Amino acid sequence: MRISDYLKEDMICLNLKATGKEEAIRELGSFIRKAKEITNYEMFHRDVLEREKLTSTGIGEGVAIPHARTDAVSGFVIAFGKSEKGVEFDSLDGKKARLLFLMGTPKTAGLDEYLVLLAHLTRLLKQQSFRESLLKAQSPAEIIDIFKNFEK
Repeated sequence: MRISDYLKEDMICLNLKATGKEEAIRELGSFIRKAKEITNYEMFHRDVLEREKLTSTGIGEGVAIPHARTDAVSGFVIAFGKSEKGVEFDSLDGKKARLLFLMGTPKTAGLDEYLVLLAHLTRLLKQQSFRESLLKAQSPAEIIDIFKNFEK
């Protein structure tokens, strides 16, 4: 399973304007709401915010992965956003998030696949060269190519 199999160019934002957590989730949500896997966007958005209240998904090193297991999606879905200024995300290391991944998976199915994908994404993001490549990318197609190259 590879993240690149799920990334779509129309769900990639290279210039997030948001500076706060909820605003960034809403902005990335405007991309993901078009996905065929989203069956109820309002519920998805609410579930992501509820999950965020439990503990921040700002994992450090300029990365945040807001996500939810929810009845509002029919399958795994992901959107990616990049921020030049950074988004205040209550990250573990105090750094603003510049790379954001908004993800959803069904509550009732696909948990194993979801956990594998989340772990895989986290491993990729631990690599400084991967993060730097994403930050330098100039197009959605380039973002997907970076994933494909690192996932070989």
